[in-house]
Amino acid sequence: MKFSYVNPTLIQFGQGQIDSIKTLIPAYSNVLVIYGGGSIKRNGVYDQLSAALTEYQWQEFSGVEPNPTVETLNQAVAICKEDNIDFILAVGGGSVIDGSKYVAAAAKYDGDGWDIPTGKHQIKDAIPIGAILTLPATGSESNSGSVVTKAETQDKLAFLNPLVQPKFAVMDPDVMKTLPERQLINGLVDAWVHVCEQYITSPAGNLVQDGYAEALLKSLLVLAKDYDNRDNDQWRANLMWTANQALNGLIGSGVAHDWATHMIGHELTALYGVDHARSLAIVQPSLLRNQLAYKQAKLEQMGRNVFNLSESVDLATNTIDAIEAFYHSLNVATKLTEHNEGKDAAIDKVIGQLEKHGMTQLGENQAIGLAQCREILAQAVA
Repeated sequence: MKFSYVNPTLIQFGQGQIDSIKTLIPAYSNVLVIYGGGSIKRNGVYDQLSAALTEYQWQEFSGVEPNPTVETLNQAVAICKEDNIDFILAVGGGSVIDGSKYVAAAAKYDGDGWDIPTGKHQIKDAIPIGAILTLPATGSESNSGSVVTKAETQDKLAFLNPLVQPKFAVMDPDVMKTLPERQLINGLVDAWVHVCEQYITSPAGNLVQDGYAEALLKSLLVLAKDYDNRDNDQWRANLMWTANQALNGLIGSGVAHDWATHMIGHELTALYGVDHARSLAIVQPSLLRNQLAYKQAKLEQMGRNVFNLSESVDLATNTIDAIEAFYHSLNVATKLTEHNEGKDAAIDKVIGQLEKHGMTQLGENQAIGLAQCREILAQAVA
């Protein structure tokens, strides 16, 4: 177990913390506030941040979509370049924060910003970012990852760079009070799969990482079982913090990572508009069954320690069934039905995109080639 770990994002967690941005953004900054569809003007967040920014020069950019597109984000890039923006405040969930990371890096690059997620350009500079989280799910508020989409070509790609990690993240569970039910459920599912991608790999004796991952999974199970009582401060705070801890780098330090569920799921989102979290629920059970030979030991560990399942020769498969039941308990489908074409045609299209993006050897063992992806999709596509 050999690793280097640091998380430089300052977390301001709890009710009433939005006001603290006036002490966190450097004085005299020229700020661009980036947000999504306008819900922050209905839930009081906009009024709070406006009051906190009275001593700053600032402007706003709205309209960032779920699964943010570079076509939209490049408009914000142009503003940053033209108006000499030197601080970005991302106000929203993972899509807004991911999109803001792209804007921060692309604004310091003279070429096509799409070169960043394709790997043609390595980020050397970026505008500093702060985040006000309104939708807990991705952990993007305190990590260096971003996923953006090019709508023109239906490409959805990720990039990682420490220069785009938020300097601070304000996490006030009160902002969740007005979230639609679908988004709350997506947050539960997204956080769940983030933990699994770093946990359901192979045993390595990492007691702290495994134990913490199991604690996070058990927390999400409790929140799902108590979903009918979600309208209280404790439920909201626990989801917000659990989703953050699922992908802030800690449980993934010194352990094998998978991420194949995400890579395949990204294609379902780009092609068919499936919610990111729901694309993961569609792919993961089929992928785990396909990769049982590699993942059996950790699945059995998860069955014992997370689901409290009885010992049996079928413990690993029973654990996959329990994962699928978790999704179904939230009324989240585990089959793709949104493709609006023949099953074989849909599978061919996804395989074509995976090949185009070089996703031909996925998983912690590089054991998921295109043939295995086809097998997984044959089970995951209705």
